[in-house]
Amino acid sequence: MDKDIDIPHFRQRLHEMRAEIEGQAQARDDSRATVELDQTRVGRLSRMDALQQQAMAEATNERAQLTLTRITSALQRCDDGTYGECLRCGELINPRRLEVDPAATLCIDCAD
Repeated sequence: MDKDIDIPHFRQRLHEMRAEIEGQAQARDDSRATVELDQTRVGRLSRMDALQQQAMAEATNERAQLTLTRITSALQRCDDGTYGECLRCGELINPRRLEVDPAATLCIDCAD
């Protein structure tokens, strides 16, 4: 299959994305820390706010983990020669789509 996809370029983008996400891991971990329930130190509304922030941080962490999984899969496809192919129909994914999301697995038609 003739590919017009610059694999080294997208491999580099994927590695950069992974490094950025992994670099933010400490901040995500700090935000997910256990909330203290000691009312002498923290008021009830402050605890509620902290619990809400903790839940939001957990959701952010889950999204980051999903993105890391997608990046790892995309890098594997780079290695096995299938990067840029739609996983559903087998057609090439438009390089402009890959520029927006280098970990994309579906062409625009299949993604709709």
